[in-house]
Amino acid sequence: MSSSSNCATARRRFCLALAAWPLAGLAEAPLPGLRRWGSGEFRRFGFLVYEATLWAGDDPLRPPLALRLDYRRNLSGRAIAEASLREMRQLDGDAPLPAAWGERMAALFPDVRAGDSITGIHRADGAHFLYNGRDLGGVADPEFARRFFAIWLDPRTSAPELRAALLRRPGA
Repeated sequence: MSSSSNCATARRRFCLALAAWPLAGLAEAPLPGLRRWGSGEFRRFGFLVYEATLWAGDDPLRPPLALRLDYRRNLSGRAIAEASLREMRQLDGDAPLPAAWGERMAALFPDVRAGDSITGIHRADGAHFLYNGRDLGGVADPEFARRFFAIWLDPRTSAPELRAALLRRPGA
């Protein structure tokens, strides 16, 4: 085999690896024992805001589970926190939420740019968050975690098509 052929083959392998690189993180479970379930898109006024992927055990509605949002638009952390609170209130008929939840989310969630991700991990004792794979911290309150993840997983969600896509059984 000639050196130019070896170079072309190496270049092809490099390009294929580079093209697959953004998808590599989507295959890795955020917690041991979880497997990838479904994924889908969230759009607002026709614009793609983020792509979501769910990891869970045998029951995707019970912790532990993880939800990764891959943002396709720039958003402020404060806007993410406010939208989360709005959705949580809407699911519970505008029931009051502890002010500390909104303050904690506003402190935790960074401004995101297209290409960034936030992963929420729902455990029995609360929620924990990662930003581009780095630790952000969490909220050690099981009720917060239940209500936060209900934004996507509750049957009354404002995004029923996304919920259906997330809950699609692997291989289905």
